[in-house]
Amino acid sequence: METVTLNIPPAVGLTDEQFYQLCIANEEWRIELTGEGELIIMPPTGGESGIRNSDLNLQLGLWNRQVKLGKVFDSSTEFRLPNGAFRSPDVAWVKKERWETLTAEQRRRFPPLCPDFVIELRSETDSLTMLRAKMAEYRDNGVRLGWLIDPKTPLVEIYRPGVEVEIINISIEQPPQLSGEDVLPGFILDLSVILNP
Repeated sequence: METVTLNIPPAVGLTDEQFYQLCIANEEWRIELTGEGELIIMPPTGGESGIRNSDLNLQLGLWNRQVKLGKVFDSSTEFRLPNGAFRSPDVAWVKKERWETLTAEQRRRFPPLCPDFVIELRSETDSLTMLRAKMAEYRDNGVRLGWLIDPKTPLVEIYRPGVEVEIINISIEQPPQLSGEDVLPGFILDLSVILNP
């Protein structure tokens, strides 16, 4: 099944509460809302994407367990970005101090902030154009570091505030490691399992 995009006219709109209830009522789907009012309905991922997503979360989670600098989130977490969009990165990380400023209610629902770090992993049903727009939206809303990983091409695009996107063509024989830079100090992502699930 393909991703479906519906346009929500401004006159109709969705309040934060209505969007939250829509997601709860349709929990078998991943639903996002762009800043332009497009409702995006995504099907579940396949087995290989599930393996890759799991490994991404495992690697980041193990690093974070050691350093205790923030909170790691999986693809089922929806964030309300400053521009009003509701987005679910495949992997997200929020600095501990920023997370602790949220109320208990904000933590339980869709956290109203842009993560400090995100990963989007292209699955079989994902459009590269749509993923690039999503990454640009994260960057425009305050993400400090973002990785778009496309196992099909294969390539990695690195998004940072205020600079051009860096594109790295990756080799399946010798996959590179990605550095978390100053956002995730000491974190190194090994891409070998991502390319060979």
